[in-house]
Amino acid sequence: MKNLKNSGDSMKEIYLAGGCFWGVEEYFSRINGVLNTEVGYANSNVENPSYEKVCSGETNAIETVKIIYNEDELSLKEILLKFFSIIDPTELNRQGNDIGTQYRTGIFYINSEDRQIIMNYINCIKEKYSKRIVTEVSILNNFYEAEEYHQKYLKKNPDGYCHIKLD
Repeated sequence: MKNLKNSGDSMKEIYLAGGCFWGVEEYFSRINGVLNTEVGYANSNVENPSYEKVCSGETNAIETVKIIYNEDELSLKEILLKFFSIIDPTELNRQGNDIGTQYRTGIFYINSEDRQIIMNYINCIKEKYSKRIVTEVSILNNFYEAEEYHQKYLKKNPDGYCHIKLD
């Protein structure tokens, strides 16, 4: 991925869940200002959950992408604009053909200042939708890195399944 050096205080992170994490990761990895992406499981009630455990629904974990970005090149508002262009925030526990609680949409922050930016953004766009926005917004409680075969999956498997149009 891109060089994390020389980003200093401008380096921030946000965690986005938008269905299968493969497509969300690949989509954001292509955006200028994104320094690194990593897929994993957020806000699990089980330590170090496996993919199988997450799919069982026992963990309440959500497939999530950790995004490290340079705030001087890419604002959180711009990230949200791009994120909402690839998800249906009114669908509960599904995106495309991906169905289950692990595929719900969410925005997880680590900086409390980000919460206000996120809530203001959602408030501004909610009128665009005929149904209520159900995308979770909460502080990140935990994030467990997914198995290696999930990392950069669509770079390793360009013909792999993706619910997001990447072209």
